[in-house]
Amino acid sequence: MVQWLLHIIIDAAVLLIAAKYMAKVELKGWKTAIVVALIIGILSFLLSWLLEGILHLATLGLLYFLGLGFIIRIIVFAVIIEIADKLSKDFKTVGFLPSLWLAIILAIVGGIVDAILF
Repeated sequence: MVQWLLHIIIDAAVLLIAAKYMAKVELKGWKTAIVVALIIGILSFLLSWLLEGILHLATLGLLYFLGLGFIIRIIVFAVIIEIADKLSKDFKTVGFLPSLWLAIILAIVGGIVDAILF
């Protein structure tokens, strides 16, 4: 539980910093960042397995067998960020590319935090 809450807070901070430096990402404040991080966390928990399965079938598992399965995870995370964009009125990404960059940034920071703390 503590690990999950820590990830939500760190993801919210990363979202705020990324929105500040990315021109095509809009985020209105810390409260919105927490809500969006919660939405992303919940959607990731509920939908990531389904979206990953669909993409593995669509690519016939080639990326997985080539050792590039992380690409599918990043794409799934970007799709989840796009869904969070549609669910929140105070969080906007213009196009798919900013969502893809946010997914990459969140994945890198999350991996670093997991390696250091857990």
